[in-house]
Amino acid sequence: MGSKYTKRYTEEFKRDAIALVDSSGKTVTAVARELGISSESLRGWYRKAKADRSEGTSGELSSAEREELKRLRRENRVQQQTIEILKKATAFFVKENDR
Repeated sequence: MGSKYTKRYTEEFKRDAIALVDSSGKTVTAVARELGISSESLRGWYRKAKADRSEGTSGELSSAEREELKRLRRENRVQQQTIEILKKATAFFVKENDR
């Protein structure tokens, strides 16, 4: 949960800030201070951008991979629920048949 005072930055602003870190040779903290934003926010954007460009650390997921993982987890959850319903229905009909 974010504070109601949390600033929202546009994608363009984030891209420009990341490009400034890449092109200036300055640290993330120095660029964040110049822009008047949280260094942790800029560091997160920078890590995500590097992962999207396949420059991140090993095991770090790109945005597309994260979205696919969320979709697959959601799909898996629905399939598990379907399986549980079918198991219950099978048990019900077996009992009805035995009568």
